[in-house]
Amino acid sequence: MMAFLCPGVFAQDISLRTVQQGGAVIKYDPAGPAHRPGLCLEILRAVTRVDPGLHFTGLEQQVPLKRVERLLAEGQVDAFFCLLKSPERERQWRYASVPLYTIRHVLVQRSDDRRQLESLADLASVSHQKPVLVMRGTALGRHLLQAGVTIAEVGSEREALTMLALGRADVIYGQDISLRHHLNDVRPGERFRFGRTVFQEEPQFLAMRADLPAAHEERLTQALLKLERDGTLRQLYEKYR
Repeated sequence: MMAFLCPGVFAQDISLRTVQQGGAVIKYDPAGPAHRPGLCLEILRAVTRVDPGLHFTGLEQQVPLKRVERLLAEGQVDAFFCLLKSPERERQWRYASVPLYTIRHVLVQRSDDRRQLESLADLASVSHQKPVLVMRGTALGRHLLQAGVTIAEVGSEREALTMLALGRADVIYGQDISLRHHLNDVRPGERFRFGRTVFQEEPQFLAMRADLPAAHEERLTQALLKLERDGTLRQLYEKYR
């Protein structure tokens, strides 16, 4: 620990296995511009700047969320930036204590749909006519199902917005930061609006395999604490809002 904190002296090098999450361009965007490679990748790189003895391998792999979860649960990945918590997930792996950024659960509707949906009960009611769209494999879908909301899972925010524009759905339930990013890319003739209700706020965390050595977790936690204290985590979040 003291070796980590003393300037110019670094603790033993540690190599940690990880992957990129495919299809989540806010987190990882290998095809994007160099200055916006994805929020979670930028946090990972910031960690290695704070502690150059931490090395991450496997970033050439892009895998869907379900496989990320399987790799973590099976111990084939040591650490992954970034995941929401859920009771089911916490039974399979650990989370660092430092929140990386916060997502808000919000709705997107067509601009000509003036209905104000302010509760999960409202969502459950309208979902009997057309299912509420939610991103496949996310914890958000489980949250809605528990509230009696009928959902239809889609592969991406872009697919959901296309279905909304075509009238095949009336409501998207998703993460504000991801939806805002995709709304910036829609055609001018397609008009959408955010609902005024924030249904839930949840922090994203660094996830770690269940049996990761405590010393490795401590190194990661100390790096994240420094990034939190010097404002880097907040600045990176604001960059992607």
